[in-house]
Amino acid sequence: MTKTLLLLANGFEAYEASVFTDVLGWNLYEGDGSTELVSVGLHSELTCTWGPKWIPDVRLDEIQLDSYDALAIPGGFEEAGFYTDAFNERFLTVIRYFAGAGKPIASICVAALSVAKSGVLSGKKATTYTYPGNPRQDQLAAFGVEVQHGQSIVQEGNIVTSSSPATALEVAFWLLEQLTNQENVQQVKRRMGF
Repeated sequence: MTKTLLLLANGFEAYEASVFTDVLGWNLYEGDGSTELVSVGLHSELTCTWGPKWIPDVRLDEIQLDSYDALAIPGGFEEAGFYTDAFNERFLTVIRYFAGAGKPIASICVAALSVAKSGVLSGKKATTYTYPGNPRQDQLAAFGVEVQHGQSIVQEGNIVTSSSPATALEVAFWLLEQLTNQENVQQVKRRMGF
């Protein structure tokens, strides 16, 4: 059984978190049954971008990072306070641990900014939210990242970054493949109707 840490910042997008809960959850019943997902946050209750509340399984200060095999990070909205947690040093320390251990890190949309701020993408390729006139890719570049314009998903070693919520399911399937194998991913996709 593998364990994935779903790292949630206050103000995260519920949809971007749900792709991990769904894909890894479907794998439990319709795939090889090997994936456990544990949500964690800096607070005992989090507020999603559009207002719904989320109670993480555990608080960040209650876990042992070395008991997890992969990291999943959904993005969120600045207006909802996302970057307060996402740029918090405790949040960034988690990212540094997984990067240093060579374990998969699956980030969606602006979660790439957290990954970049941690320092693990310095001089490496990545992407983040792409929309004309939006500053996020410039912010990514300011962290020393080689921004890949026009690419919706970028893999750099064990880290995946993506350009929008539209990429979320593809990122979750990438993570499932890292934890299992391509044949298993295809089985889960078929059972989910893809």
